[in-house]
Amino acid sequence: MLKKSLVIMSISAAFFAQAQDISIIRNSIDVYSNSPMVGSSKFNAMGGANGALGGDANSLLTNPAGLGVAIAGGVSGTLSIMGNKNTSSLAGSSASYSNTKGDIGNVGGVMTFQLLTSSAWKFINVGVNFSNQSLDNYVESPGNSNIIYDFPNSTNSSSYDRHAYNRYGNLSKTSFGVGANYNHSLYIGAGLNFLNASLDQSDTASFRSLNSNSTELFSKNGTPYYERSNGFSASLGVIGKLGPNFRLGASVETPTFWNIDKSYNFYNDPKYGDDVGFESNKFRSPLKATVSAAFVATKNFSIDVDYTLGLTKPKYKVYTQTEVDINNFFKDNSKNLSELRVGAEYRVKQVRLRGGYSYASSPFDALTIGRFTDAGTQDERSYDNLILNNRNALSFGIGYDFKSFYIDAAYQNITSKYSNPFMFGVLDDSTNSAYYSANRTITSDSFIVSDVKNIRNNFFLTFGWKF
Repeated sequence: MLKKSLVIMSISAAFFAQAQDISIIRNSIDVYSNSPMVGSSKFNAMGGANGALGGDANSLLTNPAGLGVAIAGGVSGTLSIMGNKNTSSLAGSSASYSNTKGDIGNVGGVMTFQLLTSSAWKFINVGVNFSNQSLDNYVESPGNSNIIYDFPNSTNSSSYDRHAYNRYGNLSKTSFGVGANYNHSLYIGAGLNFLNASLDQSDTASFRSLNSNSTELFSKNGTPYYERSNGFSASLGVIGKLGPNFRLGASVETPTFWNIDKSYNFYNDPKYGDDVGFESNKFRSPLKATVSAAFVATKNFSIDVDYTLGLTKPKYKVYTQTEVDINNFFKDNSKNLSELRVGAEYRVKQVRLRGGYSYASSPFDALTIGRFTDAGTQDERSYDNLILNNRNALSFGIGYDFKSFYIDAAYQNITSKYSNPFMFGVLDDSTNSAYYSANRTITSDSFIVSDVKNIRNNFFLTFGWKF
């Protein structure tokens, strides 16, 4: 049965009691701390590595100094088809869900202004870039009949039947920047970034009656919730040539300062009963720095390596004890975000062949929690991949240059495996994070944890014009 006494955990029980839903932690990192990195097909095929190469509007995603590398103007538009599949396993069973969505993934353009003077400053270029990605992510975990809940004052016990986190929405980033070319050997740039996010999130569980075999659906207090958010950041960058074949780049992006407006469903409030609440929050993502190196062997072959590191931790503005607990969690248990990206391009006359790889590290340290075993008993276990984990992305692409016009295509495969906790909920005089149906309440001070494998298969098609 679900225990009635708190299990001592390394994660603050108060935090989970107040945070309404584990998805608060996930979205703080997955949505608000990671800007969209959907670029053109060329950018995506090369794993997002262009910090020392530059040359087009996608430089605003990594290093705005890359705008200064362009010696001709151009515009491009990219169609994206994003495929997302989650397979969740628990107690020998598994459940899978797939979703495919098409959209405009990227639009960008650069205007070049050649300085016809004797100065060493050769170009001043202006760029704009729009990057867009889906936030849709549905994770359904199968049931385990060994996990039983006895409702108070009732002889009707129920077993855990299934659980689902359901998120859908969109995240976009619009960037404006300027880049300068000094004697074709030093490039500097700056950018302003405006972000928007819209997401709907739910946390539901189903329990099956041992007497009637009927199922009953429960929603966690504070869910479903709806967030509409906007953010702002700025970036600076530099690229220098060490010779005709080698380039080094460096850039820094300020934290994204988010304003988050939220509405949420709450249940069993002593004063208001079941109703809808509203709140506003402010969130600051990590400050990020990127260093890059590129080798341009000839006009036909180039390779770029980027490394991005978060220099600070995520942080909410403190209004209540809830934000204090969240900030303490990030301070004590989160790692500095980091990502390595490698990309290469080879040209054969008018054909372009591209490939890339990227690796993003796990955002959290190992965490110990109270959890249910497959047999329905309870113990403590340490996880090094709880909530989110490292991410691997492999990509390749092809393009064809028609002189003034070009067309590119790319494929990207992203994989990640993590442990997915749910069903923690407390109900007492000061805290209400329980699960509710129309007539019953479920509380638990231990988690049920499933294993999730996420696979994303993305396709991109870019049409561009150079002038």
